[in-house]
Amino acid sequence: MSLNYKSLNKEDYERLNKDLERKDSLDVLKWAYGEFGDRLVYSCSFGVEGMVLIDLISKVKKDATILFLDTDFHFKETYELIEKVKKRYPTLNIELAKPELTPEQQAEQHGDRLWERDPDACCNLRKMVPLERELSRYNAWISGLRREQSPTRANTQFVNQDNRFNSIKICPLIHWTEEEIWMYVKLHQLDYNELHDKRFPSIGCEYCTKPVAKGEDPRSGRWANSAKTECGLHK
Repeated sequence: MSLNYKSLNKEDYERLNKDLERKDSLDVLKWAYGEFGDRLVYSCSFGVEGMVLIDLISKVKKDATILFLDTDFHFKETYELIEKVKKRYPTLNIELAKPELTPEQQAEQHGDRLWERDPDACCNLRKMVPLERELSRYNAWISGLRREQSPTRANTQFVNQDNRFNSIKICPLIHWTEEEIWMYVKLHQLDYNELHDKRFPSIGCEYCTKPVAKGEDPRSGRWANSAKTECGLHK
């Protein structure tokens, strides 16, 4: 019987993180899959952190489920990378979750270029609602959040209470630096999104992601013309 979101309180999360605080990422994944098994899913955006996590997960559970929120608006490089990952890890179960509305239906119901006029609404339709639907099938999910990525992620723990999706969010990479991520990628010769070499440190949908100038915040290229910094998945 795996841990259940409804049965855990603040003290339970503190105890779990205390038990795991000296563990490394692989140990955290072993604990997570030992606890949740097939009731655990990794929601992956296929950024560089995702490549590291997929490789680590493949060492722990070769038939793990990897979930990608296919908004229909991703870069072609992202879709190409997914195909490379499928070939490298043929036993992993990689699922692409689609929104209920096609881009044409969204434009018809909400107007054209919704991502420009109301990016929160667009993210809700194409990311939040699909993820909520998919996570309802699982007891917990894995995320590649790292503490150094942004101030809003600085207090992320290995095991987190996720009130937004009524779930348990597990973040094995919280202590990794960007340098360590890239060292792992190069050491293990992992594929990664080619856009990372073109000043795209954080990659989302094509319409809402811009290259970042040297010295700028790595996430400043996301929703560059608005005050938005998160799609809402990790608030």
